[in-house]
Amino acid sequence: MPYLVDGHNLIPKIPGMSLKMLDDENHLIEVLQVFCRQQQKDVEVFFDRAPAGSAPKKKFGRLTVHFVRQGRSADSAIYERLRKLGGDARNWTVVSSDRAVQASARQEHAQAIDSEIFARQLAQGDRTAKTGSDRTEFRSTPEEVNEWLEVFKKSPRGGK
Repeated sequence: MPYLVDGHNLIPKIPGMSLKMLDDENHLIEVLQVFCRQQQKDVEVFFDRAPAGSAPKKKFGRLTVHFVRQGRSADSAIYERLRKLGGDARNWTVVSSDRAVQASARQEHAQAIDSEIFARQLAQGDRTAKTGSDRTEFRSTPEEVNEWLEVFKKSPRGGK
């Protein structure tokens, strides 16, 4: 299930992050990119108060970042995105602790979860990425490599 994320609502819920940080948005983008890769999920994150002249939308693999222009809010942009999704909105999850955003998500038949819950999911994935516990590492001995080389040499598909 893909996610629509209220970025500035999520940032203060992530340990070590704060809206006072100069690069808070970039840090969240990096965290969400890892989440997208690990979970094979699509995420769209919305940030309001976009700097003048910035691109309104950027794509980073499975992550789409929406910079909402001055005069609009991320909340309204999320609601508008849900409306454009129409019946497909039921397949999406909105991440925000803002009760009005959650209510608009439910109105469009989308799921809604608190930012705190999603932040815990991100932290769990971050620990997994740092420990590498979700990956299996294979190491071959020189003898095993030589055995496989011999097997492939005998292959009927153009081998020796």
